Amino acid sequence: MYFSLDVLRARQGDCLMLHYGTEDRPRVMLIDGGPATVYAQSLEPRLQKLRAARERAGLLDTADPLPVDVVLVSHIDDDHIRGILDLTHEQRRRAAGLRLAVTSLWHNSFDDLLSTKPDELTSGFGTASILAGADANLFAGVEVGDNEEEAAAQAVLASVPQGRTLRDDAADLGWKPNHKFKGKLILTAPEVAPVDLNCVSITVAGPMQKELQALQDLHDQWLRRRKSEGTRPTASAMLAAFVDKSVPNLSSIVLLAECGGKTMLLTGDARGDKIIEGLEMAGKLAEGETLHVDILKVPHHGSDNNMETSFFERVTADHYVFSGNGDHGNPERATLQMLLDARGVDDDYTIHLTYPIEEIDAAREADWTKQQAKEANRAKPPKGGVRPDWSAEEQGLVAFFADNPELAAKVKIVADGKPHLIDLLDKVVA
Repeated sequence: MYFSLDVLRARQGDCLMLHYGTEDRPRVMLIDGGPATVYAQSLEPRLQKLRAARERAGLLDTADPLPVDVVLVSHIDDDHIRGILDLTHEQRRRAAGLRLAVTSLWHNSFDDLLSTKPDELTSGFGTASILAGADANLFAGVEVGDNEEEAAAQAVLASVPQGRTLRDDAADLGWKPNHKFKGKLILTAPEVAPVDLNCVSITVAGPMQKELQALQDLHDQWLRRRKSEGTRPTASAMLAAFVDKSVPNLSSIVLLAECGGKTMLLTGDARGDKIIEGLEMAGKLAEGETLHVDILKVPHHGSDNNMETSFFERVTADHYVFSGNGDHGNPERATLQMLLDARGVDDDYTIHLTYPIEEIDAAREADWTKQQAKEANRAKPPKGGVRPDWSAEEQGLVAFFADNPELAAKVKIVADGKPHLIDLLDKVVA
């Protein structure tokens, strides 16, 4: 019996594969596809190797496509969805390269999350009217400020057309939308029943209906305001409408996968406290108790904005997967410190990083310097003042692990171009 997580390098994004099933009938779920270039550099070559392994094992003939039970896109951020769009583009072209036979797409598109009538979304007063047909230059020349939340909102809004394209591509390819959920939104609810996915039990631990309602309420408020003003919304007005810490990643799908007594918690970019609440709501975590899983995909690439030490105390794991290359500062040193504070070094666990620590630090330093310049140029300085110059000793991961050698000994790095499999049951031949 297989139950393994395949971790791919995905720059600042996520790209994972869940392997399950049996030796004579192996199965796979593809989870997110990373940002631009990840499909060509990491995902397509990995899928090609997987297909070749299946053919060598006599499970596929030369003309057979590679079966994929589910393509899951946790939410619409570019660093999760773009690689999947590159994949669907190739599949629609019926290119001679990689051939897949995908059963279903699991995804909550932005359009589906909002109950706003379609004509309101396309009448010139809604997000779709601005974003329809948008390209990478959508916000070119638009001053959106230097607030981190505005930047996050910008990224999400720019991804709205991508979600719509993905839905259309999936329909063209015959991928069944949310087929285990009767085509409806993937949401958690009190004591929600797990979904059976060919020997794997899947419990949805996020998003929650109330979170999506908050997103709907913000959209409706903005819609009413723009209608009353009688003006076409600007990009900056759109951003202001969605600037809220909880909004950019509200739609992240969080799944608890179980098989053969082993568990994985797959979190997308959800916030730690919301994951705890979702697990409690789904009946998988008792109030005040702890949950141990075999694999935890650390939320939001290890951003300290999404985490507290208490999360690592409530949800413990044997394997912690941090997907990030240092862009946007992730994974953050503060998050690794939270993990250390919660677990110490005596416990037996492994930390998986998708890039070498030195490379991550180089990108984190570049991001730190960029943010420092933004803070210095603000008309009104941030409350705590402009951040100091980067200090490798105080901010760097290299120094952090040097100061904590027993923790450093727990680190494994995803190698470039080589499969990185965390096998919880039998070892996957891939």
